[in-house]
Formats: sequence, C-alpha cells, structure tokens
Amino acid sequence: MKMKAIILKKAGGIENLELTELPLPEIHGHEVLIRANAISVNPVDMKTRIGKSLYDDLKAKNDFLILGWDVSGVVVEQGAAVTDFKKGDEVFGMINFPGHGKCYAEYVAAPASHLAIKPKNITHEAAAASTLAALTAWQALFTHAKLKKGQKVLIHAAAGGVGHFAVQLAKHAGAYVIGTSSAGNKEFVLELGADEHIDYKAQKLEDVVDDVDFVLDSMGEATIDSSAAVTKKGGTVIFLPAGISEDKLKKINSAGVKCYRILVESNGDDMKTIADLLEKGILKPFVSNVYPFEKMADAHLQIESGKTKGKIVVTI
Repeated sequence: MKMKAIILKKAGGIENLELTELPLPEIHGHEVLIRANAISVNPVDMKTRIGKSLYDDLKAKNDFLILGWDVSGVVVEQGAAVTDFKKGDEVFGMINFPGHGKCYAEYVAAPASHLAIKPKNITHEAAAASTLAALTAWQALFTHAKLKKGQKVLIHAAAGGVGHFAVQLAKHAGAYVIGTSSAGNKEFVLELGADEHIDYKAQKLEDVVDDVDFVLDSMGEATIDSSAAVTKKGGTVIFLPAGISEDKLKKINSAGVKCYRILVESNGDDMKTIADLLEKGILKPFVSNVYPFEKMADAHLQIESGKTKGKIVVTI
C-alpha cells in the first residue's frame, strides 16, 4: 500500500516540495500509525525547507526529508507496547521534535508518548493547530519561566501562532498580560485576553512598559535589547529563534535579567494538558488559513510572509 507524501530532496524554494507516493511507514512497539486528517505548518517548517534550522542535522541522516511535526488523525495500528491508545482513537500531537517528524504524509508513525486523545468538541484542524505552537507557549511559560499568578508578562507577536496561545495561557494563569502586534491585530490580541496592547510599529517599547517579570520573545535579534530593558532585575526573557550572539546574552544576564533560548520538545503529558484546556474551552486556536495537501507550497508562502494571524493548517 502506498501513501501520498511531500518530500524535500534539497534545500531551497517551494518548488523543492515534491508530492510523491511512498510505502506506509512501519511502526515499532512503542508507536502508533496515524491516518492523518490535518497537519499544521510552522515557521520551523519553512526555515528547514530553505536550509536553516534543523535541515543540516536531518539531511545528514536521510536521503530526503519529510517535513512537518504537527498532526491530528485516527489511529489505524498500534505497536505491541502501546497501552494508552487503540485502533480508532482520534489523537493529536507534535511528533519527534526536534527530530524527524515526517508529518507531511497521509500516514504518520508516532511514539505514543508524544500524543493525546483529541477532544471531541474540536475539529482535527483545530487540534493540529494546537500542537507545536501551543506546546511552545506552555513549556516557555510554565516549564521554564514558572509563571505565577499576578506576574506581569510581555508577549511579542501576540497575534501569531505561539503568541496567541501564550496570551490565553498566561491570562488563564492569572498574569497581567501585555501583547505586541501591528495595529491591525489590536482587537484580536485584546480579545484573546491581553490587558494591554502595544503597536510595535508606532510605539517604542521602553516608553510604554517597564517592570516586567517575564518576556516571551519570538522576534529575536530585532527586539531582544528592548525586551531586556523593560524586564525587572531577577526577571526572565525567553527567546525562541536562534541567532543571538553569546556576547549579547552575557551582557543581558550580567545586568541581572535571565535571558536564554528554549526549543520545544515533544511531550505527551503536556499534550494531555493542552487537550484538557481545549476541551474546557479555556484554550482556543485561531486558524486563519486552511489549505489542501496539494497546496502545501501556498501554505509555506503564507508562513514565509511573516504576517500569519494565528495558525495555518493543511488538510489531507
């Protein structure tokens, strides 16, 4: 039996995303085979496709790559060691990140420990959207920053994939939330639960906010100095993209602000927490664009624009 898959033989433009047919993946004892209904596309997909991010590590071990880490679908086969899931279960998760997820395919082999049961009250599209981005926000806020009720939180790119989840999670935890975005997304950010909005194009951050306990900075080099400047001594700045120099980090840390990068990791327990929040309606993904599998290149172009509101999903 064959399946549709999109492969990448070499780094480059969207023309390098090749739709083909491959054999179904084999599963090991701790894995399940998922028939994918929806997958999510993230900036890391685009960055890997052009040869940055995870590309070198993955390509060194593979003749071609199958990009993608986010999936929602139905279990069609389970390994002998799997006890949490069975055939017919609807599941979702972020698979093997930061390894080889292989989610741009009709069927995905996934470790059971990376999955959760999809809540019945949400669609596969919404579930696929609530994986890498939601986990990044959760792990940044709670695994790393240990966010507490009453703290002041600044979230950059609050209308984006990670940002729109982070606003909701921080607000639910009882934080005072400030979100940055363009003026056009002000109402969206406030509707997510932010207490304040900052237009990053029209307002200088240092002029409008200070004494922040925690900053989630998904912009990196462009904002890291101002993020550190508005953070109180003993506070924390977590940044997501690579590329900030060690000298700059040492300078920020020597000034009394903890500043470091995190990389999200697949974690089934965290996925179960996300599932519970989705089921209760506490966390709501915003899906701005849905593309068919054959239009994956269009999804990448949208991500590449840097102007995606919420999440992008591809259906299979």
